[in-house]
Amino acid sequence: MNRSIARVAAVAGAVALVLAACSSGESGDDTTESGTASETTDGGDASGEGGVLHIGTLLPVTGSLAQLGPPEIAGVDLAVAEINEAGGVFGSDVEVTHTDSSDTENAAVATESSQNLISSGVHAVIGAASSGVTFNVIDDITGAGIVQISPANTATDLSGYSDFYFRTAPPDTVQGDALANLMIADGAANVATIVFNDPYGTSLRDVVEGVVTEAGGSLVYGAEGSEFDPNETNYSSIVADTIASGPDAIAIIAFTTQTPLIVRELVAQGWDMSTVYFVDGNLQNFGTEGDIGFPEGTLDGAKATLPGAFPTADFQERLATVNANLNDYSYAAESYDATMLAALAALKGGEASGEAIQANMAAVSGVDGGTECTGWVECSELIEAGDDISYQAVSGVGPFNEANDPSSAAIGIYQFGPSNEYEFVESVQGEVPSS
Repeated sequence: MNRSIARVAAVAGAVALVLAACSSGESGDDTTESGTASETTDGGDASGEGGVLHIGTLLPVTGSLAQLGPPEIAGVDLAVAEINEAGGVFGSDVEVTHTDSSDTENAAVATESSQNLISSGVHAVIGAASSGVTFNVIDDITGAGIVQISPANTATDLSGYSDFYFRTAPPDTVQGDALANLMIADGAANVATIVFNDPYGTSLRDVVEGVVTEAGGSLVYGAEGSEFDPNETNYSSIVADTIASGPDAIAIIAFTTQTPLIVRELVAQGWDMSTVYFVDGNLQNFGTEGDIGFPEGTLDGAKATLPGAFPTADFQERLATVNANLNDYSYAAESYDATMLAALAALKGGEASGEAIQANMAAVSGVDGGTECTGWVECSELIEAGDDISYQAVSGVGPFNEANDPSSAAIGIYQFGPSNEYEFVESVQGEVPSS
């Protein structure tokens, strides 16, 4: 990849209760079901000849990525609401079943959720957010002929994993390139990573290491063999070893369970926090209060990368119609796009089925060209008229490539201020290398 692009990047009973509480009063779509299997079955006993399209979600309501759940669920709910407001697919409302993925430390949650989705007859699953969770359930989901579309998986090993697996977030080759080049552009030659032993973490670290060394720099800490256990709670020696390696910049590649502890240890050992970099797995508004907050000014100047184009004011307002309390938009657009693409693929294929969606995902994404269109109404009218389309993704991703990855994607660059909350700086489009 050309480095000049630089920046663009639960059980069942408890789950049902959590999700029902989570959606109550927040969704403008009365057809949305949360945490329970709907009665939808494959095929055509519905009012439309193509059947009723049933979408499932496997997204984090609990666990170390729970901060990603609200925006991702809102993205799905918004897409479903807009489709249904326009008459649905094949004349019937799209149905959605939400379930919890939790994380890899609670693997039984995602396993049970995915089995519930399979038995409920969903045609596509949006999720998981964690690459590690996806690795645990992907064979069951795709093996059942159900399309799985992740809005947030970035592990490079998932590229081309299955004909029934797609993602609307780019692999780590894009965010890793952007992160490494951001540190280089800020003057770092010797880079350290504090990285956990997780497919997401090691994949992103490997890309960062490759870009830094190719540019003539060094990964002075965090190389293969020095990852920490995700269950670690004492980071004193890890941080001491990191600082002793002499880095110019430190990237924390972990989830939000570990990150506040790492930050506090870095501060305790005197590290300049303006030279610390965050990634999508731990980027959030930490603030100055609560369990994750830090004293004012702690993160001032620190930077972060996050895949996806910064959401426009219009998209934020539309998301507020399904979740008025939303204040983080991480992967909301990618979740919206995943849902729209699945529905458009079903429409183009003429039926609500995993097979039809799989066969038409690339086509509606614009891989073969077609008329550019935005949103359900415009795109569905073109399909019904027999035209080829090129869906213009809200997240900024390009058409799917041969590995079912986006061919291009935006990585946003963010910077923390004195209140330990981040603001958007800029984004640049990055190309995903062909496999």
